[in-house]
Amino acid sequence: MEKNILSKKYITGVFFVFAFGYFLSTLLRAITATLSPVLTDEFSLNASNLGLLAGGYFFGFAAMQIPLGFMLDRFGPKKIVTTFLLVAIVGIFVFMTAQSFSSLLVARILIGIGVSACLMGPLTGYRIWLDDQYQQRANSWMLMIGSLGMLTSTLPVQLLLPLYGWRGIFAGLALLTVLCIILILIVSPQWSKVETINNNIKSTNSFLEVWNNKYFHSFIPLGLFNYGGLFAIQTLWAGPWLINVSGYTPLQSATGLFWINFVMLFAYLFWGYINPKLLKLGYTANKLIIYLAPISFLVLIKIIIFAEATTYVDWIVFVLSSIVITLAQPAVGLAFPTRLAGKALTSFNFILFVGIFIVQWMIGLIIDFVSDKGYSIVVAYQVAFSIFLGLCLISYIYFVKSNIKKINEI
Repeated sequence: MEKNILSKKYITGVFFVFAFGYFLSTLLRAITATLSPVLTDEFSLNASNLGLLAGGYFFGFAAMQIPLGFMLDRFGPKKIVTTFLLVAIVGIFVFMTAQSFSSLLVARILIGIGVSACLMGPLTGYRIWLDDQYQQRANSWMLMIGSLGMLTSTLPVQLLLPLYGWRGIFAGLALLTVLCIILILIVSPQWSKVETINNNIKSTNSFLEVWNNKYFHSFIPLGLFNYGGLFAIQTLWAGPWLINVSGYTPLQSATGLFWINFVMLFAYLFWGYINPKLLKLGYTANKLIIYLAPISFLVLIKIIIFAEATTYVDWIVFVLSSIVITLAQPAVGLAFPTRLAGKALTSFNFILFVGIFIVQWMIGLIIDFVSDKGYSIVVAYQVAFSIFLGLCLISYIYFVKSNIKKINEI
């Protein structure tokens, strides 16, 4: 598949319309953290229900990643992203009219399916529309916009709740999604015949080439637990921890989540700016992950030990120290030829969102299990996050063992 480099002016417009879609995607992803007290009271949810509800989004999202890889490579971001967003609108409508937990869960799955192309679509396009040296920057800046969406899902949503209610907020999100579809249809370039591949011409144009790759294998546990866990905490469990462990009120928790995502927004901006410079100095994604990821483990150990004494600042330090793990996605994308860009990116995204679903639900199940045994809610959270930490450490060790020889050879 050949490159079709867009002009700076054109790619800027394309970036912003797709970034708007990803903004809505992450807002819908993270909004359950802010709405968790309201939904828990209205629908009598326990911790495992809450984890499953938040995870339903990721289940729907992950289920579409494999077919999405074929569709993006064949039809391009413009057609696929806009078509999928129509499903998101249906999911939003079902959610805002839901009268039971099962309806909420179905709606979250539909929303997850509907926004599943909002990041992978443009990233697939960027592999064709941008030079390779700007791939990590584009990825980081898309994640920056994603942080803006998560930021909006916190304190702004909390402040709008008394005025419009959570159902009214979702009605507004449906209208914004319609606007996003219109903008993408107007601005995004067509996927030309040069960019389109025939999956039947060569057998190498299949997911087997991606899934049989040893370098890809090394990222699987890291994507499931380290990267997936980062999003699971940022989009759900940081909020309940602040309320149930640190003793915050719902408003204080929403404010804490606001600052977590506010800091991450600028962290992604800086990370996107500095990545090409670090790469020129020889600091590859592999090196940065191996050298810097352990910092996040130490921070999480501190959070688990001090528990009730922790604040939102501790979670800011955790997500900041975990940001290096986001290099995994562009690293996987760049490891394959452009003809497999969509398949490689969506394959990793499949792993990532399966991981988010597993970690979100797992933490809720463990909290309920330990609480049912008579232990305090604080101990239940400590046990759940300790198990999560153990899985992250094992995944990191596997990644290091798989790639340390390559690092030493450089």
